Amino acid sequence: MPQKGLKVMAQNRKARHDYFIEESWEAGIELKGTEVKSIRLGKCNLKDCYAQVKDGEMFVYGMHISPYEKGNIFNTDPLRPKKLLLHKAEIRKLQQSVMLKGLALIPLSVYFKDGRIKVELALCKGKKLYDKRDTMAKQSAQREMERHLRERMR
Repeated sequence: MPQKGLKVMAQNRKARHDYFIEESWEAGIELKGTEVKSIRLGKCNLKDCYAQVKDGEMFVYGMHISPYEKGNIFNTDPLRPKKLLLHKAEIRKLQQSVMLKGLALIPLSVYFKDGRIKVELALCKGKKLYDKRDTMAKQSAQREMERHLRERMR
């Protein structure tokens, strides 16, 4: 159910396939002006990105924001590390979870919320091959049941 003022600009669909999502947080992101314009045009890719704590600050690596066509000299490197805006207590909690439990921090989506760009950051545990097969089997069984129910209702 979409919230008021919420517009998803990019999603990391592969993350839901490759990881179990334990918890998720909403974080702000520090961007340059031309990067914001590129995101508004939908030129953002979260395919192989991850987040990491460095010197008490959270950064996202591998997020590709294409250069803005009309940005000339103001364009920045598309793969530069981008700072995520979280409270210190949240950063400490996430860092402890990553170090002690062996979890990963993966950005799931980038969206506009009331005019500001936000990142949905998830604490994830990697899936093994048999977990992926099990998930796919459950999904196909669910689709099969729904299809049979629709046919009976007709």
